Amino acid sequence: MTPAQPTLPLWPEPTPDHTSRIVADSSDRVAWLRARSRGITATDVAKLATENSVRAVVADKMLGSRFSGNTFTDHGRAREPEIASWVRERFGIEPSTALFRSADNDRHLATPDGVIARGGIVHLSEIKTTSKPWRSIPRGYLRQVWWQQYVLGAERTLLVWEQHDSFVPVAGDPQCQWIDRDDDQIHMLVRLADRVLEALGAVAPPLPPYRPGGV
Repeated sequence: MTPAQPTLPLWPEPTPDHTSRIVADSSDRVAWLRARSRGITATDVAKLATENSVRAVVADKMLGSRFSGNTFTDHGRAREPEIASWVRERFGIEPSTALFRSADNDRHLATPDGVIARGGIVHLSEIKTTSKPWRSIPRGYLRQVWWQQYVLGAERTLLVWEQHDSFVPVAGDPQCQWIDRDDDQIHMLVRLADRVLEALGAVAPPLPPYRPGGV
């Protein structure tokens, strides 16, 4: 008797819509931080490049990062809504404060600064401020962008940065550049992120379903 072969679907299962994968919102900072602590985020992945960086991220996740912000991060947070409004006006990408999980792993998380879906294709935005001009996009920011694309299933990201001098913008408009999805880089980042999660040990308990406004 010939053994039965497994039945395969004619078409691959569609990836769940990104809006169904929201786990928290930064407007509720306590819930947002709690959700972030249970997984690995784009902020964590931005640091992942070597074996030593894996150990450093594990230490930060276990012991807590000693960095709690400074005048530069305060300036970035203050400018972000203004820059996000510029992005929406110029490119139609809506500001977002939601924390999303990956369709593949509930502990792979990201909070992009903007999200828009057109015809089933997701585009993101990510906003930065800097006191120095960029010769090229910092590698850590690229890793952050690729991770967000992976988590949300996005095809590309508009990276937007505003340079300032003593916290005063040096130009009327920010600078920006589209970054395409890079599946080779994403594959590497997922592997390193899973190394971090493996080192952290036990699987975190699942988060309760997200309900806007906590209702």
